[in-house]
Amino acid sequence: MSNWDRFVETFFNAKVMAKYLPDIAYGMVVTVELAALVIVTGLAAGLALALLRSLGFRPVNLLLVFIVDLFRALPPLVIIVFISFGLPALELSPSGFVSTWLSLALVLMAFSEEIFWAGITSIAKGQWEAARSTGLSYGQTLIHVVLPQALRLTIPPLTNRTIAITKGTALGTVVALHEILGMASSAVSNSYNPSPLMMGAAAYLVLFLPVVVAARWVETKFAWKR
Repeated sequence: MSNWDRFVETFFNAKVMAKYLPDIAYGMVVTVELAALVIVTGLAAGLALALLRSLGFRPVNLLLVFIVDLFRALPPLVIIVFISFGLPALELSPSGFVSTWLSLALVLMAFSEEIFWAGITSIAKGQWEAARSTGLSYGQTLIHVVLPQALRLTIPPLTNRTIAITKGTALGTVVALHEILGMASSAVSNSYNPSPLMMGAAAYLVLFLPVVVAARWVETKFAWKR
């Protein structure tokens, strides 16, 4: 057997791939469900915190800054382990899926809040004053004048951060989550062959490469025209 044949037999074993393809496909479904939940809840919570912060209540803002900085500083893996193995001490036993979802959503919430907040504060003060002079309330000015401009500015950093965090679904393997990497790792252990890992890598490309391309299109579509 040549070196090339040995390489193919080790990393692209057709028999092993065919056997564990259903497992990888199941892991893809779990990964898609988890990533979708993380994106929706993380971005919604981040926007809500940014809007709350814009109200200018100092005690509330200090608490928000502490929470945001805390989840920005902690590694997602630490949060996953804490939720999965720490909460049972409080008689709460979240599943691996819930633990991973909450952890990544909290991290995305923290980063997206800072991005949304930066977008809101980047809008010139004259925009606020002009809108208020027409009789709009503070809330109406924020929602109808400031926020649409701020959201457009936040698209590039927000899409990049969202993609980076959702790829963290692979961290669910530490709490026995049956996502792509978890299923691939289990298949490697059972088959004594790393070919399932190559399938897992291909699955990540299939899922996330279109997302990256779509994000680039959205950034171009909503970019400010120079």
